[in-house]
Amino acid sequence: MKSPQRRLRIGWFLGASAASAVIFLALAGPSAGLLPEETHGAKNGTGDRTVEASAPRPGPRGGATPAPGREDAGQRDADTAGYEELLETVIEIDPGLTGSGRLDPVPGSDPAAEPDATRVYRYRVDVERGLPVDPEFFAEVVHRTLNDPRSWGNDGQRGFARISAGSPDFVITLASPGTTAEWCAKVGLDTWEDNVSCDVAYTERVMINAWRFAQGSETFGEDIAGYRHMVINHEVGHRLGHGHHICTKEGALAPVMMQQTKTLTTPGTGVSCRPNPWPNPGK
Repeated sequence: MKSPQRRLRIGWFLGASAASAVIFLALAGPSAGLLPEETHGAKNGTGDRTVEASAPRPGPRGGATPAPGREDAGQRDADTAGYEELLETVIEIDPGLTGSGRLDPVPGSDPAAEPDATRVYRYRVDVERGLPVDPEFFAEVVHRTLNDPRSWGNDGQRGFARISAGSPDFVITLASPGTTAEWCAKVGLDTWEDNVSCDVAYTERVMINAWRFAQGSETFGEDIAGYRHMVINHEVGHRLGHGHHICTKEGALAPVMMQQTKTLTTPGTGVSCRPNPWPNPGK
């Protein structure tokens, strides 16, 4: 059970008009054995794009970050503290919710942490209208996750830059369970049973189930921040061409491409791993 003190109950109201009120949060490769690649793990052949390294980086609430050396240290610390608090906060959301279906791009851009990487992926973040999650917060979680040294960068082989206009390599989309299921069904995946996320191969969308992002999983327990990093890394891993992996060593960190939302134990062998959000946890 997640501690009641760490739960943040946020309500929202969906009216008949286009001005429906929404209450947002106010704060602001793996070495295990490879399973046969599933439909949503298929390669999509996304191409390289060039990205301007000098693009402005929004802060936690979307404001542009000042040039290095000119930002107030106290404000920077406050912003980081606010982000970390949000990252560890559970959000209440209906597990059976089917939202509006309106997928809105999050304004702003964030340059890749490795702008000179061998390959820079340009991605957009969309959030379904009416969810009880601040779109700018979700976009920041995605960008910080993908640009963490423990993610898919592989020491400068890949970079990840967020855009909100132009042609992206893929679109990371936060959507209600119902809308997620509709998109995942396009490639023959049924996400309702376990209420999970998916990469909709051969479309631009990487779908993140908002209920899972909000609530996490039993396998990660109260580590909601770790789960959020994991689900983003896992689904983007599929977009990069990785299939599912299994746990092969008792007590080891799970491969990020293991289906950790469902289990940390390999069926048939009983070998169990520890939860792990990162493709390269040792970095």
